[in-house]
Amino acid sequence: MSAKEEFIQIYRDHIRREGAEALLDYLEHKSDFFTSPASARYHGAYAGGLCDHSVNVYHCLTAYLERERVRELYGLEFSGESAAIAALLHDVCKTGCYKSGTRNVKGPDGKWQAVPTFFYEDSLPYGHGEKSVYIISGFMRLTRDEAMAIRWHMGFSGGEDSRMVGQALQQYPLAFALSVADMEAAYFLEREDAPL
Repeated sequence: MSAKEEFIQIYRDHIRREGAEALLDYLEHKSDFFTSPASARYHGAYAGGLCDHSVNVYHCLTAYLERERVRELYGLEFSGESAAIAALLHDVCKTGCYKSGTRNVKGPDGKWQAVPTFFYEDSLPYGHGEKSVYIISGFMRLTRDEAMAIRWHMGFSGGEDSRMVGQALQQYPLAFALSVADMEAAYFLEREDAPL
């Protein structure tokens, strides 16, 4: 099964609220979500990397939330729908932002050569997590936990005031869990030298 097929299956199995099908139609037919990279040079820096990353984050998040110790610490359960929404949709802000091109690098022979790359050009500079919340909200309502999780999924690696980040992660455990899952996917599963 391809990452796109898996994304759609997880989405349809878990996300059932009003507007969900319209959002999926937008992602599939009116955006480059399934062909976009996750980044220009780091994790998922290839066509389709954004979809791969979103599916990886889903698996990391659900595995994390299934741990008994995590459930004890948080004192609450997250619905399968909330986990799917947060993980699969946290980076929809990246749609339409990556343009393919080339850059020059020195090859092993010392000669410059053009290599394919992506350039980031955001036509809607609304922020990162908040832009994802904005796009999703145009199609369906998010719970406060889902919105906060998506908004703050970058955790302390974003450029926000660390006091605000800490407050958000403490008040909204799904935000903390999504941040952990996002980092696990990016820094461990999606490294070039990651074990298969």
